[in-house]
Amino acid sequence: MTTTKPLLKDRFRGYFPVIIDVETAGFNAQTDALLEIAAVTLKLNDDGDLEPDTTFHEHVAPFEGANIEQAAIDFNGIDPFCALRGALDENTVLRNLCNHIRKHQKEADCQRSVIVAHNAAFDQSFVNAAITRHDIKRTPFHPFVSFDTTSLAALALGQTVLIKACQAANIAFDQAEAHSALYDTERTAELFCFIVNRYKNLGGWPLSNLSEN
Repeated sequence: MTTTKPLLKDRFRGYFPVIIDVETAGFNAQTDALLEIAAVTLKLNDDGDLEPDTTFHEHVAPFEGANIEQAAIDFNGIDPFCALRGALDENTVLRNLCNHIRKHQKEADCQRSVIVAHNAAFDQSFVNAAITRHDIKRTPFHPFVSFDTTSLAALALGQTVLIKACQAANIAFDQAEAHSALYDTERTAELFCFIVNRYKNLGGWPLSNLSEN
């Protein structure tokens, strides 16, 4: 008996989920600097379980005229002008990110990428603002659709804070590493995969399972 390998394009209505996390110099996406961004793409394995695939990570130099709130810097511990960060200009970072995502979106035969993030509206607003700022036309991201792991974790685990949701899912989380875009993105990716896979294993996917019950 042959079985068809599950396809990612069939899981989220043609959307290609991309886990995103940003570190910033404030809360206003229009005026405050984007300082760090990370992205994790996903794939379905042969069993139909979702798992992390590729990783993108860059430190970002503040755009010209960007506002930097001291309270935000104190919170995330980033020195925006430290040469050791190896930061690239925002235009280069966003174009590299879009190229990276488009490549893997195409390989998955998906139509559009959708941002997955913890408190997704925040991360999406900074990505969208940077894309607009640099007039990037070939963006892979849907302009407003997002998957918020805060809401998903509340439903699946009864938790909304990232560290508590990860702990409830038995995902190791080091508080000392938190507020690094790369670390938070990787943990959020694990959390999203855990929730999606658990739903499948409980019989909620594929939808044919529901009609059989």
